[in-house]
Amino acid sequence: MEEEITIAFDDRELLSEICGANDGNLKIIENSLGGYISARGNEIRFKGDSKAVSRFRIMIDNLITAVKNGDEPSPDYIRTLAGDFIQEHQENDQEENDKSGAFFRDSMIQIPHGIRRVFPRSKNQALYIQGMRTYEICFCVGPAGTGKTYLAIAHALQMLLSKKMRKLVLTRPVVEAGENLGFLPGDLAQKIDPYLKPLYDAMESLIPFDVINRMEETRSIEIAPLAYMRGRSLNDCMVILDEAQNTTKEQMKMFLTRIGAGTRAVITGDSTQIDLPRKSDSGLLHALEILRGIEELNFSFLHTCDVARNPLIKKIIQAYNERET
Repeated sequence: MEEEITIAFDDRELLSEICGANDGNLKIIENSLGGYISARGNEIRFKGDSKAVSRFRIMIDNLITAVKNGDEPSPDYIRTLAGDFIQEHQENDQEENDKSGAFFRDSMIQIPHGIRRVFPRSKNQALYIQGMRTYEICFCVGPAGTGKTYLAIAHALQMLLSKKMRKLVLTRPVVEAGENLGFLPGDLAQKIDPYLKPLYDAMESLIPFDVINRMEETRSIEIAPLAYMRGRSLNDCMVILDEAQNTTKEQMKMFLTRIGAGTRAVITGDSTQIDLPRKSDSGLLHALEILRGIEELNFSFLHTCDVARNPLIKKIIQAYNERET
């Protein structure tokens, strides 16, 4: 049975910020709820089933609070409110709903000089961000498109550009996936560059080019293959090991023992995309098995429902998972 709710605003500026450019925010809310939204004058009207109406009320309340607190309800922020966390709590009382919205806002990443604010799009992503803020060493495992690397780099840039860390080190193993490096053109540096390009892609979407260039000039950012980490001691750094599923057991141990005083590390990987000759040799899987009992370490697990790259990717991953099972 359809219900209808109308919310009137005394502050037209507040209404404008909630609606977004060309009512773009309302369109995102409408698509997520499956109902119908119309905005006329100083009112927003929503029509849908009872649960959708209740959820709409929660989302608008959170948006009002966000704007009054000085936040900008961008499309990413709206998608966050439309995510799993609100769905999970939509039938709770108002106090719990307020807590859920606050939890997401507290998990937002604001990078100094950044292009945009970064919001988690699911409860698991929010817990991942909170884990990186709390623990010195964090593991994050999940399929492609769940934001493992993107959120880790966003958090690391926030730490670096807010002067909480002196240096950012990004590394990943150079493992071939169906192609032989020897047949690729160029010298060693040129052959390695494609493996490290995804890390640059993430940074370039978060901060301006001139900021990246300035950090490289001052050597406050370093991107290198994992093999170059041997023998080093990393102090007062933010370190990210990406594609950790392709490390060997020895490489993972080597990396973890490079972490020195004042350093925080994030290890990300996808257990379904191991390119080693034998999957059982994966240093990530081995680490998850033997280190899970250490309370000072944090382990975050993202799933298909956390895919944020493109809604179509979620369906692709599900199709592959169904075929494999």
